[in-house]
Amino acid sequence: MTTAQQPVGSGFGAASTAEDVIEGIDLTGKVAIVTGGYSGIGLETARVLRGAGAEVVVPARDPERAAAALKDVPGVEVEHLDLLDPASVDAFAEKFLASGRPLHILVNSAGIMATPLTRDARGYEVQFATNHLGHFQLVERLWPALVAAHGARVVSVSSRGFRFAGVDFDDLNFEHRPYEPFVAYGQSKTANALFAVELDRRGRAERVRAFSVHPGTIIDTGLAKHLSDDVIRAAGAVDAQGRPVRDPDRQLKTVPQGAATSVWCATSPRLDGRGGDYCENCDISPLVAAADEDTWRAGAETPGVLGYAVDPEAAARLWEVSERLTA
Repeated sequence: MTTAQQPVGSGFGAASTAEDVIEGIDLTGKVAIVTGGYSGIGLETARVLRGAGAEVVVPARDPERAAAALKDVPGVEVEHLDLLDPASVDAFAEKFLASGRPLHILVNSAGIMATPLTRDARGYEVQFATNHLGHFQLVERLWPALVAAHGARVVSVSSRGFRFAGVDFDDLNFEHRPYEPFVAYGQSKTANALFAVELDRRGRAERVRAFSVHPGTIIDTGLAKHLSDDVIRAAGAVDAQGRPVRDPDRQLKTVPQGAATSVWCATSPRLDGRGGDYCENCDISPLVAAADEDTWRAGAETPGVLGYAVDPEAAARLWEVSERLTA
């Protein structure tokens, strides 16, 4: 059982930038929160949304660093938020709700990748805790503001990295299986996609719609800091001199290209009345047929999503588990 995953023919593609997809869209009077909005594609997302007229709030674990990174984006609000600290998530949400503002756009862009085995104060593996659980709790706490928007979108930055692993409900925190950084990363990215599926199901009656996105491979955002040079070269992300390779047809993108799908999902009128979809290259990704899975996995050129990453039954189970884990 899976979502429909039907491309809409957006008119954009892998080389489109965030500026391209927001052209002609006026966000005056809209309010947006962008986690991770002070670096990489999150910074570009925040900048473009602000440029289109939105009020933009960027939560950050280090507000001073975030403010410095955003110095050329006037009017962005910076607040403290640590996704690994439940009390911090609650405090951020309470402060935002106290402002009385609706929340029209929430882009969950913050994330970590392929870290050594680390656990948070609750004992949870940090990639799953940061990339999924922190954002899950944030959405639940901000729910009244999302409903008050009378038409909100939540965008979760997933990744084609979901192909490394589904969600292991029997051992989410690698307590009984060997820890592998990319398996943990894949689990967290699958969780991001599943979260959008169930969030959309629960929110559509309140006009809260959700999407997950694959931004592409953008090697110069800091996300790959735990990867060795050999791993990065083997992926074809840099050339022999260590310079980033730009080839959007192979998902090797610039930061503006990488932010495009997040911005498209957050703002495009083509997605009105839709939700729960996994998107890439500024369109909804097609579902990969089981017979084509091996070919799809062998290269990065063909868009698509595997069924387990958009399975409504797994999404509903993940939601219930996440509620228990975040109390």
